[in-house]
Amino acid sequence: MKLVRYGVKGKEKPGIIDSDGNIRDLSKKVSDIDGKMLSSAKLKQLAKTNLNRLPLVKGKKRLGVPFSGIGKIVCIGLNYVDHAKETGSPIPSEPIMFMKPTSSLSGPNDDVMLPKGLVLGKKSSKVVDSKCGDWEVELGIVIGETARSVSVSRALSYVAGYTLVNDVSEREYQMKAAGGQWIRGKGFDTSCPVGPWLVTRDEVRKVQDLDLWLNLNGKSMQTGNTSTMIFDVKTIVSYVSHYMTLEPGDLIATGTPPGVGAGMKPQKFLKHGDEMHLGIEKLGEQCQKVVKWK
Repeated sequence: MKLVRYGVKGKEKPGIIDSDGNIRDLSKKVSDIDGKMLSSAKLKQLAKTNLNRLPLVKGKKRLGVPFSGIGKIVCIGLNYVDHAKETGSPIPSEPIMFMKPTSSLSGPNDDVMLPKGLVLGKKSSKVVDSKCGDWEVELGIVIGETARSVSVSRALSYVAGYTLVNDVSEREYQMKAAGGQWIRGKGFDTSCPVGPWLVTRDEVRKVQDLDLWLNLNGKSMQTGNTSTMIFDVKTIVSYVSHYMTLEPGDLIATGTPPGVGAGMKPQKFLKHGDEMHLGIEKLGEQCQKVVKWK
């Protein structure tokens, strides 16, 4: 199944994509697509629905994050060899974890706002515009069952499905000041577009063989495949679950392939008016315009 949430931000309705690519309204079947309905049992029950009997959603609708009630966003850094090399970082011997706040979430086609930072001075402080915004297309893992210290061999059974994530970053905030604070450069509002769909695990049989790509203003920046991840999906889920309990609806972003702006020579960063277009095989596409902080 391809599950979606559509409508005005904060008032999204649950939906499902039919065989023709249309949205069908799920409101009479479920109140929302959230952690409570992401268990294997509930998804199997939902899969029995005759989509042709569901109301057809007409017209172009805004898509929101395809599932609600996300408790935490766990991210894995430097999880592709070539990406680690382009940033001048050593190849990690175990997954590098960091978090993004849930306030960073936005819909797959919503605008991305470059943030303003606060520079502290001894006598006065000043607010400065972001200059080092960057892009990162990533595979997102959606947790469907409570996972605590799970084995690698059982890890996928705790996964409800997968989604597309753009781990938008601000490199100066992330790396250059105060010893490097990843959450500051990764956690600003709109820095985590998710969707368009939550694709259930049964539709993604070969999760370690999915093509990823990202274009900036129509020019190819990133291409890759999940087969080149240093730590695969089942290893990541198992590893993270040994350090924190994963709850239904939690999201794990699994790292990005090479081609980010910070890795280019000379470096290239986002500016107002830019457009990011990205996708993952089987998981759909996103498109975001870069705008000023509001």
